Amino acid sequence: MRSFPPHLDLPPLAAARGSVRLPGSKSISNRSLLLAALAEGVTEIHDLLAADDVERMLEALGSLGVQVEHAGERVRVHGCGGVFPVQQADLFLGNAGTAFRPLTAVLALSGGHYRLSGVPRMHERPIGDLVEGLRQLGADVRYLAAPGFPPLEVWPARIRLERPLQVRGDVSSQFVSALLIALPLLRQRAVVEVVGELISRPYVEITLNLMARFGVRVEREGRAEEDARIAGDGNGGGSRFVVPAGQHYISPGVLHVEGDASSASYFLAAGAIGGGPVRVQGVGRASIQGDVRFADALAAMGARIAAGENWIEAQAPAQGGLRAFDLDLNHIPDAAMTLAVAALFADGPCRLRNIASWRVKETDRLSAMATELRKVGAEVEEGTDSLTVSPPRASRLVPKAAIDTYDDHRMAMCFALVALGGVGVRINDPKCVAKTFPDFFERFAAVTRPVPVIAIDGPSASGKGTVARGVAQALGFEFLDSGALYRLVALAALQAGVDPGDGAAAGRIARGLEVRFEGETIYLAGQVVTDAIRREEVSLAASRMAALPAVRAALLERQRDFRRPPGLVADGRDMGSTVFPDAVLKVFLTASPGERARRRHKQLMEKGIDATLPSLLQDIEQRDARDAERGVSPLVRCEDARLLDTTGLGVDQAIQQVLHWYRDVSNGQDRLAELRR
Repeated sequence: MRSFPPHLDLPPLAAARGSVRLPGSKSISNRSLLLAALAEGVTEIHDLLAADDVERMLEALGSLGVQVEHAGERVRVHGCGGVFPVQQADLFLGNAGTAFRPLTAVLALSGGHYRLSGVPRMHERPIGDLVEGLRQLGADVRYLAAPGFPPLEVWPARIRLERPLQVRGDVSSQFVSALLIALPLLRQRAVVEVVGELISRPYVEITLNLMARFGVRVEREGRAEEDARIAGDGNGGGSRFVVPAGQHYISPGVLHVEGDASSASYFLAAGAIGGGPVRVQGVGRASIQGDVRFADALAAMGARIAAGENWIEAQAPAQGGLRAFDLDLNHIPDAAMTLAVAALFADGPCRLRNIASWRVKETDRLSAMATELRKVGAEVEEGTDSLTVSPPRASRLVPKAAIDTYDDHRMAMCFALVALGGVGVRINDPKCVAKTFPDFFERFAAVTRPVPVIAIDGPSASGKGTVARGVAQALGFEFLDSGALYRLVALAALQAGVDPGDGAAAGRIARGLEVRFEGETIYLAGQVVTDAIRREEVSLAASRMAALPAVRAALLERQRDFRRPPGLVADGRDMGSTVFPDAVLKVFLTASPGERARRRHKQLMEKGIDATLPSLLQDIEQRDARDAERGVSPLVRCEDARLLDTTGLGVDQAIQQVLHWYRDVSNGQDRLAELRR
């Protein structure tokens, strides 16, 4: 079983490009399993989603006596011909709505005695409209706790079909799908009338398409009105579905599960936000899933979209940024969540309408989305069935926001996109993605590129600061002198009268440090301290503080805050090993002790400071020994760092060598991204 940390910190991301093969659709996977179990014959299902919701369906079918064989990436389901071998069972279905709703309907008409339960959140998700529809048939479905909500108990039904079944369509399309899947078990003509608007109709279309593959065809009335409503030319409603008598499920033999179109939305949005192109494989023009229309919504924002039979690709607009939108998203409620986060990158307020169904999903998604979007700097107006998202007024999203996920997989996956704003983001409880996409974060990392970091380390007087600053200037990157940060903490502590050995007090100073680097000028609390931090007493205090865990922990986060687009050159100890282990280029810059002594002598002479070469050489050799032997952060070259000996090189030559290595690495990343497409 895959393990997850309590939280996951995503670094600031600079771009998205590449290709990803999608996991199987949850909706298609669970419908296919249930239909295969009800059918006559054996069905071989390929590309089934490997995730928690599907595991709950497989466990339930096993408890009902359905034989399921696992063969690599395929499963073989031995159908029971509409009669489950086990007529009494207790089923636990977690928070899997795509398992709970259709199983409730099927078991209510199966002649057995069953109990169905789930996690606490499932017991908060309404099911009353489905139960009322089943009771119109004569089904005996009882609530075991709050009326209208799971858990449920099902007893054998006394079937009556004198009149059409009426079911509301404005809470969940799964109620309609569940009834349609169950009705062929009766072998009688049945009519389902949808009262009010049918939301999320594309999911009902998935149900009808799969039923047809298993030999049951449903006649539809009112489809033209629904099409008109989605197109904005009508108000919908009045849908009727007729299940003709005498039909039953027959195995199609082999069935392939499409990639999940809802999951495709995160990667397509990444392409539109992060430049792209990003291609998703497994869904395309031939898809039976309505969520492929998410690509149309991105196109309305100005993204460039291309598609084939089994793939879709998204890129950022050719000119300018993403445009604001005002869209009715009733037909793609799950993928619409991705649009809410994409709105952070639009050029104005964005309105998502007709999304009331969000409130009865894995969590109250309207409230949860509004809360978490505000954390990253958006202004959000939450309506009863709408959300208006205004991007942050400042040019930058709030860095390091900690996003709560509410045990909702889509909250975690949507908010990963925030990192494409060039800010780090923390995803709390990332294990919730196991519901539908266990390896989401690995796949996301494969098509995104972190804001690049060049880490430069080396011994004292090796010129690493001068070279690092020159590389940063040449690339237009941010520059971090980590040694200066420790000196700044020391200076601030001395100014405040704090003992450099007091870890708690020093840690507080480090966390609240107000520092700014502008070229070679360093500011502390608005005051220039470029020379002050080089004083001997400051250096001694900095050496003591560098060994304090509280100071090191505080400065770790401060150092990471310097990682901002378009990139960062970080100079100093631990840069490549601890602070930025994912640095795209690590350089260990050195020179012979004699050369470093001559360089230091020249610097001091230019400043009018007396010094002798022998004393400087001795000082450097002694410092090298101390740095190599120190208990905390000894001077060690990272295994993956490139060695640059500058003994015979000038500053410009050293800078050009680092730039050459960086361009070589960047070109390699571009080639890899192209191959992934």
